[in-house]
Amino acid sequence: MGIIKSSEVTPEVVAKGRTRYLARLPNLMMVAMDFEDGPASQPDPPHSHPHEQISYVVSGEVNVILGNEVTSLGPGDIFTVPPDIPHSIQLLTTKARLIDAFTPIREEFLKSR
Repeated sequence: MGIIKSSEVTPEVVAKGRTRYLARLPNLMMVAMDFEDGPASQPDPPHSHPHEQISYVVSGEVNVILGNEVTSLGPGDIFTVPPDIPHSIQLLTTKARLIDAFTPIREEFLKSR
């Protein structure tokens, strides 16, 4: 069993106002993503990946864009993203925290470490 205490981790800065830290097993990855650059007038550019994704909104409010569908979500809401589906978010509040789970793991997240 691996233990990761947030007080002992330096989050990785992925962009101005955006940090993440992660945990992984051979076939599953969890990422805590903190956003502090909202609210945004436009959604982030859409992206896609071959990974399955489930995301939990811990705090803040976001629009989730899956394909052409836009849904407003807040704390306690969950969304899923099948492989290769274009998706994005738009921050509606100053801050938000999302917890993302991916399978298989996102190797490109490990290369930046």
